[in-house]
Amino acid sequence: MEEKILELIKNKKYGLLKTTLSEMNPADIALIFDVIEPGELTLIFRILPKELAAEVFVEMDSDMQQILIESFSDAELRAVMDELFMDDTVDIIEEMPANVAKRILHQTDANTRCMINQLLAYPDVSAGSIMTTEYVDLKRDMTVEQAFDRIRKIGVDTEIIYTCYVMDKGRRLQGIVSVKDLLLNDKNCIIGDIMDENIIYATTLDDKEEVAGLFEKYDMIALPVVDKEGRLVGIITVDDAIDVLQEEASEDIEKMAAILPSEKTYLKTGVFETFKARIPWLLFLMISATFTGAIISAFESKLTIFPALIAFIPMLMGTGGNSGSQSSVTIIRALSLGDIEFGDILRVIWKELRVGLFCGAVLCIVNFIKLYLVDFLLMDSFDLKHEISEMITVCITLFFVVIVAKFIGSTLPILAKKLGFDPAVMASPLVTTILDAISLFIYFTIAGVLLGI
Repeated sequence: MEEKILELIKNKKYGLLKTTLSEMNPADIALIFDVIEPGELTLIFRILPKELAAEVFVEMDSDMQQILIESFSDAELRAVMDELFMDDTVDIIEEMPANVAKRILHQTDANTRCMINQLLAYPDVSAGSIMTTEYVDLKRDMTVEQAFDRIRKIGVDTEIIYTCYVMDKGRRLQGIVSVKDLLLNDKNCIIGDIMDENIIYATTLDDKEEVAGLFEKYDMIALPVVDKEGRLVGIITVDDAIDVLQEEASEDIEKMAAILPSEKTYLKTGVFETFKARIPWLLFLMISATFTGAIISAFESKLTIFPALIAFIPMLMGTGGNSGSQSSVTIIRALSLGDIEFGDILRVIWKELRVGLFCGAVLCIVNFIKLYLVDFLLMDSFDLKHEISEMITVCITLFFVVIVAKFIGSTLPILAKKLGFDPAVMASPLVTTILDAISLFIYFTIAGVLLGI
């Protein structure tokens, strides 16, 4: 389809192009717009029908939106903004440079501008920042017939009409009723008799990630948002909740990879921006490795007596880091899903210690067999006088390293969350760095006991 669209543009068959685009999904059109030359973008956008143009505009990335806004006349900009829902307008303004945002606000009426400024005032991490103020409101003394009249009157300007919200004169939320409920009841039924008063809602300052989790937990398509007095001030729709979950997942993945989070996609992030996102953690982890070097230096003279032990340092450090990473990633994911909390830390430790015991035992046995068959018989890596003692040292160290790694990898994310930090920062790179030093300390301690170094 992309080749067809580009061919129509190239041949300037705008009539057929308009027909073809009108039959496409807005999200698919936005993807095609990404590969259209900026000089042709405005022309093609103007071909789209009014409502479709607004839907496509919302789906485009901020860079393309800015190109279009700067090419619009004031009338065109006002026409596009009038078609957008309030939450989409706020999102666009937040992404734009100050001068572009000012121009957008200038093209809105006083009431809309006031509402936009109210939504912009909410913290970025709050439910209020992602809600829309356009919803269907009903009164409890309305009949079903009056409710349908109300939906027909204001539904065209609301983002979702399937769920309606029942409020009193003070706009306090009293209940919810779905269009299904309205359709299945007599037209003379009173809304107050059929509405659901068991309401799941959020407050304006609730964390938006936790609020997004409610959609997954309760299979919702919209969630009402109230202020501290219980007055309905907006709703959050499922598409915005999905965006939050995707953003948080991307942010966690970046943190787990020791990268500072970025709001831009990979290809749209410049080389210097990528460098700035990666270098802080690399510097920190590099400096942290000083402890590892210090431990090796402290035992350097003793290692000369048993040089074979040096060859197994990478294996022990790597296995410890991998074992800890398995636990940390699993716990971080469980924390993000709400499966575990700080109160579960003892249960987590008990489980991971048992897992570590089994993993350590299997690795210890397999490693001893490998050391004997490969390193001793085939490669002759060990001192014949101390071969059994050295192999036992390596295997016992491996056993304890795995257990300790499971303990550290499972507890650090939980403790980080309890202290107010993002658990994702306790993922692979940091855990691995910590366990490198601990693995060496365990190794040389055991070697000191068993080999007398």
